[in-house]
Amino acid sequence: MHLFGEPLAVSTALFLVIALALAFGFEMVNGFHDTANAVATVIYTHTLRPTVAVVWSGLWNLIGVLASNGAVAFSIVALLPVELVLNVGSGAGFAMVFSLLISAMIWNLGTWYLGLPASSSHTLIGSIIGVGLANSLMSPGHVFGDGVNWGKAREVFASLLISPVLGFVGAALLLLLMKALVRRPELYRPPEGKTPPPFWIRALLTLTCTGVSFFHGSNDGQKGMGLVVLILVGILPVHYALNPDATPQQVQAIVQKSEQVEPLLQRLGPNPITGQQAVDELSDYLKNSGKASRQTFEAVAGLSADVHDRIAGKQSFQQLTSAERGAFRSDLYLLASSISKLNKQHKIENPSDAAELASYAKALDKETKFIPTWVKVAVACFLGFGTMIGWKRIVVTVGEKIGKEHLNYGQGASAEIVAMATIGLADRFGLPVSTTHVLSSGIAGTMAANRSGLQTETLRNILLAWVLTLPICVFLGASLFAFSIYLLFHVFGVR
Repeated sequence: MHLFGEPLAVSTALFLVIALALAFGFEMVNGFHDTANAVATVIYTHTLRPTVAVVWSGLWNLIGVLASNGAVAFSIVALLPVELVLNVGSGAGFAMVFSLLISAMIWNLGTWYLGLPASSSHTLIGSIIGVGLANSLMSPGHVFGDGVNWGKAREVFASLLISPVLGFVGAALLLLLMKALVRRPELYRPPEGKTPPPFWIRALLTLTCTGVSFFHGSNDGQKGMGLVVLILVGILPVHYALNPDATPQQVQAIVQKSEQVEPLLQRLGPNPITGQQAVDELSDYLKNSGKASRQTFEAVAGLSADVHDRIAGKQSFQQLTSAERGAFRSDLYLLASSISKLNKQHKIENPSDAAELASYAKALDKETKFIPTWVKVAVACFLGFGTMIGWKRIVVTVGEKIGKEHLNYGQGASAEIVAMATIGLADRFGLPVSTTHVLSSGIAGTMAANRSGLQTETLRNILLAWVLTLPICVFLGASLFAFSIYLLFHVFGVR
């Protein structure tokens, strides 16, 4: 059979279906947790009927996903071991994708069953770290921990730790400000039976639900998209190794920018290293323990010249042979990642040189860090499906089990407004945050500000789930990866 012009064996096509089913299954489970938080207040307060709320939220999740730029998706991918990303079509590459998706889904399903608002972001990141640690332990010549991008991990951890604090404090302060400025008693009453609130309160809560859904799609919705693209690159490299929608202008932009930076790179690396030697040098540099040296700059200069020569005069990536596209993708990824790391480490002293190289890296990234529109639509749909199936457990926890009093309209609006702002800010910097953590922390903050009291048992269970998520998912990811590698290499003889 053929798919996107590539011949596929039946076994490979089946493998593709299973891999995509796992990736979209993760997004569906994500819907149980994180998207359910977006509809919690409008359902609990009877502002919208559950079916209407879920469909409305799903629509705005879709719009948020379609409006996203992919920065968060590739922040997640940047945590993966470089050699597995470059060789995602290998047995080890597929073991990586399967292991981290399965381990994340196991923990997500477990915490959802218990009604705990755990973070899908934490589960996926913990699983990625587990795979990276196992890969460094099992690969010859690796230092333990080398398979994890600790610099990027620190950025991600900081965003995941700070965002709940912002949610708690911000929602508490906003509720107090709202009470001072909006003196309408009905806004601060909990729902009475199944009676909907007044129209203006329904409009406010619908608006905040819409905002949270949009920003959830633009942030959380991206987390599985980068993995879906990796699956497509590994199984359908002819079509997806490089951006299939690249215009002739984009292709020639690589040529032009490589020519512009050539004098600069020759100055930084006067004796360019080319071919496999350059690839090996930059692969080593991108490891956690990699250090910049004169050879690093020479490898960047040499690989840039190689990239220029292979694409010069071409109007489309389709003009490269099938075999050339996979290698060209790896070279673009290595080159852009190395330039970015050199800039982050301030190894390029002249600011104008650093800016020029950053612009070059951005042009290269466009052709390897892309997300097809159909992937965005599919991810948004599966988020919505998950919400439809699993919203009730999380809604009850958010509405009734965080505070000693039931959630009132003002508290729900305050928590959601702060969640919108926090997630939107994280989007601006391409950082993943947890809608679950931000919103549930916001609800807790409003309960504290309202002197409603907090249910310590629920908070203890939520905090326990938050604390245990990373170490358990690290263990699950590492164990499943090691088991997968053993099966593939030693039982089935796959390489």
